[in-house]
Amino acid sequence: MSEREAELAALSDALLKSYGSDARAQRIGRSYLPSRDAIVSLIDPLLQLFYPGYFGKNNVASADLAAHTRALLGSVRDVFERQIEMCLCHAVEGDAELVASSTPDACKPHAIKLTRMLLARLPDIRATLISDVQAAFDGDPAATSLDEVILAYPGLLAVTVYRVAHELYVMGVPLMPRILTEWAHSRTGADIHPGAEIGPSFFVDHATGVVVGETTRIGAFVKLYQGVTLGAISHPRDANGRIIRSTKRHPNVEDDVTVYANATVLGGLTTVGAGSVVGGSVFLTQSVPQGSRVAIKPPELRVVSPDAPAQNEP
Repeated sequence: MSEREAELAALSDALLKSYGSDARAQRIGRSYLPSRDAIVSLIDPLLQLFYPGYFGKNNVASADLAAHTRALLGSVRDVFERQIEMCLCHAVEGDAELVASSTPDACKPHAIKLTRMLLARLPDIRATLISDVQAAFDGDPAATSLDEVILAYPGLLAVTVYRVAHELYVMGVPLMPRILTEWAHSRTGADIHPGAEIGPSFFVDHATGVVVGETTRIGAFVKLYQGVTLGAISHPRDANGRIIRSTKRHPNVEDDVTVYANATVLGGLTTVGAGSVVGGSVFLTQSVPQGSRVAIKPPELRVVSPDAPAQNEP
């Protein structure tokens, strides 16, 4: 064995020892794992179904639209069925309690049922998304058309993916909702958890840095600017120090609220009342009533003219 081969053998042995000594972050000897690539591949045909003519084959004639739509539905149905099956079986395989009450054989028929439920929801999801498109156009004076919003706005892409992921989350599909929304997060800069409840006509302006936590509840006609965080104050823990995951940790934002750039609203007991405006850089951990205007005091600015005589800084 050459010196280079011996070096590789030693490194391989060290990694194998690591795999054997710590079972975390490895899935050796297990059968079920959803495909991240296959799940992400669903986004493009879903965009075509929600916004026909804008994505994919954008020169479909009206006479061909029915056949084109059926073909798209057939392709997404097959991928959803397989990947939901993998997600369900993955959960069963990794959870002793689930193994006791279910088997991987039950995953496929359940996946078919859940896929049918999801596809039946697509028209309603699209109706909500159209309200989101209109909200973006109405809320941004820089928008020149609905076409621009659909084709260019990262906030709309994030919200579109979220709305599908939320349906899967509500149905109890593991893993897939987060894979979808984290892909959108990486592409748009907006991190919207699929568990959040968000009403229609939702607009995320600029998108970058927006964080919406899992238990957030948002009403209709809400607008968030870049850098807004709707988060948790702290993470409650049980007697063993483990995070309690089923609590209401994130705020409620009622109808017709605007939250300006870099504002932070925290806590499961915090509610921003309907019609309120939260100013930029506000840090809010208490509820405010309907129609509130929440702002921080302007900082004291010191502007020195370039023609002013030099002074010693304090």
